Amino acid sequence: MTGTANNFSRARPSSRYRELMEQYCRLHTEGEKFLGIPPERIFPGESLLAQASRVKRLIDLTGARRLLDYGSGKGVQYGPVRVREADGREWPSMLAYWGAESVRCYDPCYAPFSALPEGRFDGVISTDVLEHCPEEDVPWILDEIFGYATRFVFVNAACYPAVKRLPSGENAHCTIKPPEWWQEAVASAAARHPDIVWELWVQQRLEGRLVETRLGNSPV
Repeated sequence: MTGTANNFSRARPSSRYRELMEQYCRLHTEGEKFLGIPPERIFPGESLLAQASRVKRLIDLTGARRLLDYGSGKGVQYGPVRVREADGREWPSMLAYWGAESVRCYDPCYAPFSALPEGRFDGVISTDVLEHCPEEDVPWILDEIFGYATRFVFVNAACYPAVKRLPSGENAHCTIKPPEWWQEAVASAAARHPDIVWELWVQQRLEGRLVETRLGNSPV
């Protein structure tokens, strides 16, 4: 279980974490050879788009202005991409849609954003990240995510294998766990930050359908 104490941390991650970081750095620079995906299409950051309205709800709820995208990929989600609501309203960028002041991208495996962020942020977003991290490192990574936040944390996790493979041939989702496991992991970190509003969305493939479940302490 994720609550099991270990000595892993940012300063001393597991050897598996170091191995995977090297694999992901290669994906960013070499592409995914098994599916023939070029480097520029590897983890561009577009997975955030499906979560944008959920993040906006937390921004509106907490009044957050400065954001951190933890595991942002290449950050194309913050370029000139049009965001549309179901009612037809449209915005020219993600920041405009959210009404936010700024977003800091952080991705340890993509050189332009690999420097650790400094300071704290109103809200921290982490999508399509945790399932790519070794199980034994998930606790300190979640502690780090919550430690950067002053108002809210938004995370999601997939509970099924990825399509992409690492250069080693391994599946890109190295930690595949049921929703209850992820709930316990995130709730454990959140308990050390009781003033933070948090929301976790877990995604499952059930009978060929994508099923999403919302967990956390944020108001419905």
